[in-house]
Amino acid sequence: MTLRVGIISANWGAFAHLPAWRCVPGVEVVAICTSHRESAEAAAKKHRIAAPFWDAQQMAAHPDIDVIDCGTRPNLRDAMVLSALRNGKHVYNAIPFSSDLDHARELHSAWKASGKTAVVDAFSEWLPAHRMVKDMVDEGYLGQPFGGSCIFNMSLFNKPNAHFPYNWFSQAGLGVSAMRNLGSHALHMLLFLFGEVEELVARESRLLTEWRFPDGKLITPETNDFANMLIRFESGLTMQLQVSWSATLGSGWTLEAFGSRGRFIISAPSFPTSRDTTVQAGTLDNNRIEAISIPQRLLQSPDMDVGYDVEPQPVYPMALSMQRMTQAALGKGAARPDFDQAWRVECVLEAVRRSTQERRWVRLSEIS
Repeated sequence: MTLRVGIISANWGAFAHLPAWRCVPGVEVVAICTSHRESAEAAAKKHRIAAPFWDAQQMAAHPDIDVIDCGTRPNLRDAMVLSALRNGKHVYNAIPFSSDLDHARELHSAWKASGKTAVVDAFSEWLPAHRMVKDMVDEGYLGQPFGGSCIFNMSLFNKPNAHFPYNWFSQAGLGVSAMRNLGSHALHMLLFLFGEVEELVARESRLLTEWRFPDGKLITPETNDFANMLIRFESGLTMQLQVSWSATLGSGWTLEAFGSRGRFIISAPSFPTSRDTTVQAGTLDNNRIEAISIPQRLLQSPDMDVGYDVEPQPVYPMALSMQRMTQAALGKGAARPDFDQAWRVECVLEAVRRSTQERRWVRLSEIS
């Protein structure tokens, strides 16, 4: 059986999602949707896709499409994803999961009622380095988890570029912030590795009060670009998480954790990719931290003609996630990261919001 995919977005969707879908056996991308007829038809022609759409609701209802890949702004995506699920489609949804907690709850409920497969584009857990560390954690490498830190600092707007496609991140009311965007990616990884969050204390804020472009134009951002928090997991692990998209000379991605037996450090100079994410680790037995080689089995898919060094870099982990999704849609195993995990991340984001407003520790059991 061939699963037929329709992609909403001719930007990131065409750049990264389209080549990833084309790596997956048993999948055909048959449609692409933008907000205007001219751009939809141009995208379909450029990328050799049969059907252009300029109405996402019509694409979601089309009987010859099985999967909707939805990659536009969160405040627009909510209705699109809801329509896709109610029309019996499987869904590949972007990050952040939704624009706020209420919409996330609605999407999660609609997914449960639909019986369909739905995942979010938190593809970092499919990176070779992250998959290797997950195996290490599951095999007890850390022992009893004690502590750690996760830093995800990027420099997206310190020297803004007028041609950067995400300058709309400055606008309030669209469901974005450094915590909702970069933070969602980080939280998906933390839940993947360490399980459920019990409580947290956090503060979101804005570092840059203006974005000054080379031509002198200014944008006054309305969204938060910085967040700091302490997270306690149900396992007892306590971790610091810091995220920013306005960090001066941002250091990229670092995640380290230690326990009663060992320690690991994951790092990447920017957004983590298959090629540049590295792992160092050590235990009390060898008494040193050293580089850990990633096994070949994680660098190449045995079922797809794609490896870790493919360009663009997101294609490899996305293709692995999409492959698992298509298998789940055909009744073969479970997809990940699914809408259950996305809902749990959204609850953590709500806890961050409440903690910032109320200046207190927030338990995840308060949020439903």
